[in-house]
Amino acid sequence: MTEERQTLPTEAPRSSIHLLLIGTAIVIGCLLLWQLSNLLLLIFGAVLFAVLLRALSGLIEEKTPLGDKGALAVAGLVVLLLVGGFAFLLGNQVQAQIEDLAGRLPGLIDRIGDRLGVENAQSWVMNKVRDVIADSSIVADLAGYSSSLAGILGNTLLVLTAGVYLAISPALYRNGVLKLFPAKPREQASETVSAVGGALKLWLVGQLAAMVLVGFLTGLGLWLLGIPSALTLGLAAGLLEFVPFIGPILSAAPAIAIGLAEGPSTAMWVAGLYIAIQQVEGNLITPLIQKRAVDLPPALTIFAIVAFGILFGTLGVLFATPLCVVLFVVVKKVWLRDTLHEDTDVPGQEDAEQAT
Repeated sequence: MTEERQTLPTEAPRSSIHLLLIGTAIVIGCLLLWQLSNLLLLIFGAVLFAVLLRALSGLIEEKTPLGDKGALAVAGLVVLLLVGGFAFLLGNQVQAQIEDLAGRLPGLIDRIGDRLGVENAQSWVMNKVRDVIADSSIVADLAGYSSSLAGILGNTLLVLTAGVYLAISPALYRNGVLKLFPAKPREQASETVSAVGGALKLWLVGQLAAMVLVGFLTGLGLWLLGIPSALTLGLAAGLLEFVPFIGPILSAAPAIAIGLAEGPSTAMWVAGLYIAIQQVEGNLITPLIQKRAVDLPPALTIFAIVAFGILFGTLGVLFATPLCVVLFVVVKKVWLRDTLHEDTDVPGQEDAEQAT
């Protein structure tokens, strides 16, 4: 009894110290992750690009006698040729339309001012611009814009380069992540990672197809309406389609402004075009393309965009939907199915099982 009484007081402080160290390590780890949040989002962007390359290479490997590495090389070459071909064939035309749009801007401001009953709208806008310049250091602003552009280009290069390495050896990085889990739940973690990868692949392929169709329909519709710079505006609509709800609004604003300069009826036709395309995209294109992908509730997507935007800024808004896909799959797989034992479908799991 005396020995037990002597050992119990010494074991209790050791246990308390152990728990305190673990708690301190968790807090430090969370703070470190928060400080590295932008880097983690860039890593997630690299994962998305790797998923795209692997999806394309899987299709090439299925349709051709090429092996895994050969199909991946062809997939990378296809992406490079698509980007290079777009820049070569449409780059000059898009640049010319941007310059034409910039040249029309003064007259556009005046016409919009006339429609709204504002006299000397161009002078009013120019005075406001001069006031902004006078209240700030133009040299510092230009330096800030140039550094921001350099940062965007650098981050893009980082994401693309890292994505290529991830696509070349996905098992290496996957196994490295799984080794962070204890031995018993490692199998469950492996199944969850596979389901997340399958869901991201389905979502990304469907999203890219929707972006292409929306961009094409928007450009074609604006061209038929006689709106200047229809190609540029269609390209913007396709790219901004990557961000649901917010992207279509941002892409529609300049087109409606141009239509308003032509006349109220033209502006209404342009607005009706964007609304019609969004209705077709939401009720026909997306359900057909992503019928096997993640069916995210619209309200959940909106709140995810707002929440990630508040937490992480522009990158959070950009990656909000795919991050929501990841969380959606993890909750359904880990919590609903494995913990609560609910009979629920896990997006991406079927494709992951077929791939293995």
